Amino acid sequence: MQTAYYSVWVKFRLVKPRMCEFNVILNGKTQFKDVVYAKVEGKNVIVKNVLGESKEFKNCTITEVDVNATKLVLTAIKA
Repeated sequence: MQTAYYSVWVKFRLVKPRMCEFNVILNGKTQFKDVVYAKVEGKNVIVKNVLGESKEFKNCTITEVDVNATKLVLTAIKA
């Protein structure tokens, strides 16, 4: 009886850990990019990007966070 040995090579790539940076979408349009922080305060949403710049979206709420698409969707709150 003969024994055969097989060598299997598996291709893979090393991926550096990466921060998740979101694009803020409001009314279907990108309003702010590279966001790493978001907080709802009352009827407002405050976001900050990787450079430390912040922006406040008044009368909005977070309706969707999609990590794979790196998007954070806001919806205006009707008064």
